[in-house]
Amino acid sequence: MARDVNDSTPVTSRDALVEWLEAGIKSQDALAVGTEHEKIPFFVRSRAPVPYDPPGGGIRALLEGLGSALGWAPIMDRDALIGLYDEHGGGAVSLEPGGQFELSGAPLATVHGTKAETDAHFAALEPVAQRLGIAFLDLGASPKWRRDETPAMPKQRYKIMAAYMPKVGALGLDMMFRTATVQVNLDFVSERDMVEKLRVGLALQPIVTALFANSPFIDGAPSGLLSQRSQIWLDTDAARTGMLPFAFEPGMGFERYVDYALDVPLYFVKRGDHYHDVAGASFRDLLEGRLAALPGERATMADWTNHLGAIFPEARLKRYLEMRGADAGPRSHIAALSALFVGLFYDRIALDGALELIKGWSAEEREALRADVPRLALRARIGGREARDIALDMLALARGGLARRAAQDAQGRDETIYLAPLETIAETGRTLAEQRLEAFRGTWRGSVDPAFEECVM
Repeated sequence: MARDVNDSTPVTSRDALVEWLEAGIKSQDALAVGTEHEKIPFFVRSRAPVPYDPPGGGIRALLEGLGSALGWAPIMDRDALIGLYDEHGGGAVSLEPGGQFELSGAPLATVHGTKAETDAHFAALEPVAQRLGIAFLDLGASPKWRRDETPAMPKQRYKIMAAYMPKVGALGLDMMFRTATVQVNLDFVSERDMVEKLRVGLALQPIVTALFANSPFIDGAPSGLLSQRSQIWLDTDAARTGMLPFAFEPGMGFERYVDYALDVPLYFVKRGDHYHDVAGASFRDLLEGRLAALPGERATMADWTNHLGAIFPEARLKRYLEMRGADAGPRSHIAALSALFVGLFYDRIALDGALELIKGWSAEEREALRADVPRLALRARIGGREARDIALDMLALARGGLARRAAQDAQGRDETIYLAPLETIAETGRTLAEQRLEAFRGTWRGSVDPAFEECVM
């Protein structure tokens, strides 16, 4: 999330929360795609992580320079510059807890638009970063620095989260400070459409994780996993993560998701410029004005939207759907993730095919797949099949959906062009993680240091 919301409209009932989600329904001709990607910065000369405001410039200077280049408005947390936003186009830049630099893209009509947006972002960012001696890794987890070597960004909400995380999981701080992802956000045209897309998104998210596996190192050595980032999420906070088995049950809809979200513990309540630490408290208590830390204070729509952004399942519902299972990777993978889900979700034939692909998978099988993928990636199995074979089927469905959409760029090419890197991975069975482990054992000579030259965006 680029910035926390400040809508002070009182929440009068649970029904108002349901209606807020329902308001996300779009018409078929208004469907958009929004792409978010994180990247891990480092100083080129020292290969050290980038603090917020060190002598000579760091993350703050990077934001200041990018803001000047783009003309985007600042996002402040008290006196700290923590992001930028485009007042006209809808995009934003934000910081993750360890300085991971994120572009939250605007809602756009096509994947071509996403690709152009990403190119424009890097065209503006690169000169600023080069002046500061900063570059960006294209890995899903920082490969070398320990957690205690990773700087913290000056955001109030992250201090609250960092204090709470060790109480609910062993790896939550690693999630915050040492991982990076690419994510795609998509629309729905009805409640039924939302449910179908959420089910497909959740069930296939481990397959996506396998295709995008790109975080095989931690603390300067191979971790024994292909997606360390995905493994970290398995031990972060069970109350707000996971595969949402209830989404596959009869009666699933906006109301059921609201009831789930109401039972996820709060992190904070923001009033004015201050974040009140209420970590572990109940949103239901806030809704009824009986939150112990803020007696008499009642929920606002800002509280609700901020709370929904602090829930982290593999696929997430807000006023759109977020697909959250992919490791960060090269620039080509940013558009590839968007193309994959636009192809699956925005074509009826492809969506029906995806529903058929996941048909019959039990909750237990989905959970087992999710648990196996960090280690096995495309060799994990479900329903008697390898993830690689399912990935090939998934990509074929997406390719068909994109071809039928027939959204062309200036050269007359449709959006299928962006699937190529994923199709290569699925066809060869070699993830980026496995390719980089081969380099580690070969030309890198057992060191992760070459990653700071070869795994750069």
